[in-house]
Amino acid sequence: MASSLSSSIVLRPWRRGKYSEQAIRYMTSSKAVNTIRAYQSDWDDFSYWCRHHGYMELPATPETLVEYFSYLADFIKANTVSRKATAISEAHKAAGYPSPTLSADVRMTLQGIRKSKGTFQQGKLPVMWSDLAQVADVFDPTPLGIRNRALILFGFAGAFRRSELVALDVEDLTFFPEGVKVFLGRAKNDPDGKGQYKGISYRRQRPEVCPVRAIKAWLDISGITSGPLFRSLTKNGGIRQQRLSDKAVARTVKEFAERTGADPQRYAGHSLRRGFATSAALAGARERHIMKQTGHHSDKMVRRYIEESEIFSFDNMALMEKADGARKGSDDYE
Repeated sequence: MASSLSSSIVLRPWRRGKYSEQAIRYMTSSKAVNTIRAYQSDWDDFSYWCRHHGYMELPATPETLVEYFSYLADFIKANTVSRKATAISEAHKAAGYPSPTLSADVRMTLQGIRKSKGTFQQGKLPVMWSDLAQVADVFDPTPLGIRNRALILFGFAGAFRRSELVALDVEDLTFFPEGVKVFLGRAKNDPDGKGQYKGISYRRQRPEVCPVRAIKAWLDISGITSGPLFRSLTKNGGIRQQRLSDKAVARTVKEFAERTGADPQRYAGHSLRRGFATSAALAGARERHIMKQTGHHSDKMVRRYIEESEIFSFDNMALMEKADGARKGSDDYE
C-alpha cells in the first residue's frame, strides 16, 4: 500500500526522470503511510493554489510561500500550516532543490502565525485505567464482543498506536507464565525497521481486565493460529482473513466510550495509548518506564501526559486554607 501511494505523492517530483520506480519505493518507505497520505494532500493543495494564482510550484520562491501561508492562516490551525510547510519542504528536497521554507522571511511568517493563532491542540480524551473496569459489561460474549474487548485491553496495556495494533500477527506474540512478549516489526519511531519488544503481564488480581486473558480468549474463539491477529468479521460473526483497519480501532474506542455514557466524539484510537501513559503517570510510574512501554524516544510527549495527570495533584489553595486556619487558631490572631 505504501509503495503504490508513494509513487504519486508529494514526492512525485522524483518521477521526473531522476530515479527508477524501485528507488522511489525504497526512498518513500522511510515515511509512514499516513504521513505520505497527508503530504500528498498538502502538496496537491499547494499545487492547485499556485496554478490558480499564477505562481510556480517547483521550485517555489520564499515570496510564494509567504503569500500561501498567510492565505492559509485565515482559516486553518497554525499546526496544520506547519505540516503543509513540511510537505512542501520534503517535495523540494526530493526533487533536488533547496527548501524555500528555510528562508528567513518564511520562518518569520510561520513564527508570526504560531504566535497570533497559538499552537495548543485540544487532544482527544484518554481511556483511563479506571474506565477499563466497564469493558466486560460493555461488550457481549460474542466473537465481535470478545474481539473488541481484546482490542481495548491489549491496545491499552501495550500503549500501541492504532497502526501498530492492527499490524500485529499471531507470530509476533510469545506467551510466558508472566504474560506475553510482543514484537513490533515496524513502528512510527523506528524508521530503520530494527523492531522492538513490549511486555504485557497478566493481571492476576483483576482477571476481568487482564489483556493477556483477553487476547487468549479472542484467539480461542476465532481459531486464528497464524497471520493477522485482529481481523474483521462477517455479519454472522464469521472470521475474515483480512486484517482489521486502523479506522476500525477508532470506531471500537468510540463505541466503548458511548456505551459507558461518554461522548464518543471526544475519543479516538489514540485514546488507548494516551490513557496508558496518563494512568501510569497518575499512579506514580517512572518516566523511563512509561517511555519503555510507549516507545517514545523523546520525553516531550510523555512529560505532557505527566503534567496532565498532575493537574489536581497539588492544591495550592488547600495550603492557603490550611495556613489561614493556623493563623486564626493562633494566639496572635485578632
